[in-house]
Amino acid sequence: MFGFVGLSEDNKERISKAIEVAKTVVHFGWIPTILVVAWRASNPRPPIMRLISPLA
Repeated sequence: MFGFVGLSEDNKERISKAIEVAKTVVHFGWIPTILVVAWRASNPRPPIMRLISPLA
């Protein structure tokens, strides 16, 4: 799959699972991370509710 040469099947499964978990974390964490970075860099900082809720 990823070219794991010389690894046992158990290690291959663990590495594959770790990669899948990392993909999920990046997938769901990307936009919130960008929002937090932008919020911290802005001056003056808007209230957090304005970032979270579009109706606030």
